[in-house]
Amino acid sequence: MLDTKNENLPEVDGDVKQVNSDGGSELENQKKVPTVKSTDAVKTEEEVVEEIDNEIAESSEKDEHAHNNEMPNYDSMSLDSLVEEFQKLLKEHPVQKINNDVNAIKNSFNTQFSKLLAEKKAAFLAEGGESIDFNYSNPLKTQFNSLNSEFREKRTAYYKNLESELSNNLDLRLNVIEQLKSLIEDADAKTMYNQFRELQDRWKKIGPVAREKYNDTWRTYHHHVERFYDLLHLSNDLRDLDFKHNLDEKLKLVARAEELAKSDDINYAFKKLQELHKMWKEDVGPVAREVREDVWKKFSAATKLIHDKRHENFKNLKGKYEENIEKKLNIIEKINNVDISNNSKHSDWQQSIKIVESLRDQFFKVGNVPKSESETIWTKFKEATRKFNREKNSFYKNVKNVQQENLNKKMKLIEQAESLKDSEDWDSVTDVMKKIQSDWKKIGHVPRKYSDKIWNQFKSACNHYFDRLHENQNSGSKEEQASYEKKKALLETIIKQSETSKLSLDTVKDYIENWRELGKVPYSSRNIESKFTQVIDKLFSKLSIDDKDKEMIKFENQMEGLLSQNNLRKLDSEQIFIRKKIDESVREIQQLETNISFISNVDVNNPLLKNVLNSINTHKENLEILKSKLNYLSQLDY
Repeated sequence: MLDTKNENLPEVDGDVKQVNSDGGSELENQKKVPTVKSTDAVKTEEEVVEEIDNEIAESSEKDEHAHNNEMPNYDSMSLDSLVEEFQKLLKEHPVQKINNDVNAIKNSFNTQFSKLLAEKKAAFLAEGGESIDFNYSNPLKTQFNSLNSEFREKRTAYYKNLESELSNNLDLRLNVIEQLKSLIEDADAKTMYNQFRELQDRWKKIGPVAREKYNDTWRTYHHHVERFYDLLHLSNDLRDLDFKHNLDEKLKLVARAEELAKSDDINYAFKKLQELHKMWKEDVGPVAREVREDVWKKFSAATKLIHDKRHENFKNLKGKYEENIEKKLNIIEKINNVDISNNSKHSDWQQSIKIVESLRDQFFKVGNVPKSESETIWTKFKEATRKFNREKNSFYKNVKNVQQENLNKKMKLIEQAESLKDSEDWDSVTDVMKKIQSDWKKIGHVPRKYSDKIWNQFKSACNHYFDRLHENQNSGSKEEQASYEKKKALLETIIKQSETSKLSLDTVKDYIENWRELGKVPYSSRNIESKFTQVIDKLFSKLSIDDKDKEMIKFENQMEGLLSQNNLRKLDSEQIFIRKKIDESVREIQQLETNISFISNVDVNNPLLKNVLNSINTHKENLEILKSKLNYLSQLDY
């Protein structure tokens, strides 16, 4: 009887498992790599075979190999390209063969879209939006979700059909076993061999069965195949011919396995070894007993060599994973050390966000770490990013509070502008409206959802007032131009009369009165007021009147000119200047009088004393004039 361990070699699907990207942590889903299941202990050939035997039952019902030998670099693709690639996979390949590609596409798409979403949300918050109000839609995301749903539906349908197919295949295999048993029990030397070959062909054509049924059914089938060959002594020629053919085929498989053992591409070699084991087990029958052990040893030796090379490769990967621990911890430390202490405005935080995003991308590109450390490192990474996000969110929460205060300030300005927009007190309200506009510009951002609304409301009130102001100014421009022409003619008359006749104080006063009655002139022609003041001052200098009266008349003329020009700022400045001069004169008089008190027993005719007394009198005269000017200004209605 054939040795069961020699012929019952499972299909080698190895220790590599693709983790389902639909579950697990974000860290584990970024980029899947093989999981090291083997230990560091060196295994015997029997242990290698036993390990493969346990794996084949699980792999027997699967057909999920990638659709091509080399997966594209999905991380380098844009969102648009990833969607296109997803569509292409669903259209051109069986759903059970694209799982690895779909997982890689999903990881790349979700990573890129999460980054885009974070940028959009940060911009939304920076403009005053609230987290609860944030909503971002993207047609690519909608399309991607639709494709993912289609993939899941197809995959679910595939496995549902597979379950039914596996059950049906089990019934077919059990039927072949029963017929093989009947063939042996009712042996007919003339027909049994051909019937046996037919049963063998039928067995090979039957598809996979459920993993928990695979080994039992195969061992039962193989047991009865051995029983059949024990009966073939009735026809040694047929048996020997079959043994020879099987030996040739198995030697070919040995040669191919030995060649694969020399390959540097471990993954390729292991994948091909799986195919050889499947052919050894399913396609090639037994060989003569005297060579059976020898040919099996050659095949199992090549198998173990490939297995050991793969195991060593896993050990190297494990060492690399150990290195990744230090790299990831270093990146986490950098995230924790990002300096945000001086972040005071949106642009500062945007710069910090870019730094953290860059470190986050580096973290995921490092690769996997040993499973025992994975959760610990992932927890540290999440805490580092959460710490940063808490500070960032706190800043934008404060920004929100400031923006709410800004909103309240602007609402008050709107209320003020709307209360004044219909006023006809052009001279005073115009300056107030200009100040309101200036104050508005100094106030910072408001919550985004109110920004356009309040701006339109404020602009409408301001435009309403200034449109009315301009309309009023346009209607008054003709009158002001006529006033200018009259004043221009009056000024020429005054100049001529002052050259040809002797003028009295009353005449000059009449000139001033007539001038004031002519009203305002256009703003662009206001320099005629200065010319008039210069001419009047020249006339006063020729009149024989008291200096005090002359000074006051000139002053009153100047102030009336400023008032006619609505130059209120200059009038205020003049009043401040006079008050200052009054204070200076009072202090000077007090100082001079104090100085005299220190002079005793001095002749009243002393030149020094006379000089001080004269200075006091001069200051007092000037003080009287200044007080008269201030009294006059206080009586002006402006």
